[in-house]
Amino acid sequence: MASGTTTYLLLGGNEGDPERTLAMAEEGIARRIGAVQARSRDHWTAPWGFHDERPFLNRALLVDTRLSPEAVLHEALALEADLGRVRLPGAGYGPRSIDIDILLYGGCVVDSLHLIVPHPRLHERAFALAPLADIAPGLVHPVFGRTVLQLLNALQGS
Repeated sequence: MASGTTTYLLLGGNEGDPERTLAMAEEGIARRIGAVQARSRDHWTAPWGFHDERPFLNRALLVDTRLSPEAVLHEALALEADLGRVRLPGAGYGPRSIDIDILLYGGCVVDSLHLIVPHPRLHERAFALAPLADIAPGLVHPVFGRTVLQLLNALQGS
């Protein structure tokens, strides 16, 4: 039974052993952020925004958290670092061992210096929408007023 805020996270990675890294990330999320209530199937996708021979493994999680959005971000970044992610300032998109994005946090809209929720490019990314549609196809985007499945179908139809 949910006791906090329903939060949707996207895990992704294409370096090392993505299946193992995502499993470790999911375990860390359960310990540090909140109980994992649902997970998507695994999606292998081409890199977005750059070229690399290695596909990305992506997985969406529904997490029940008592943390604030900013605290979720803090824990996600700390978990990425614990799993070997190194963020280089100004590096842009590139291969990585793990990425943990906050897609949605309840029905909240957050626009602060360090965090924007819903994720500002969620509606442009099939690699995020498809896993999210596995676990929440009817979830309504709080800014666009369209369901996850509608946003995904609009992308796939273009």
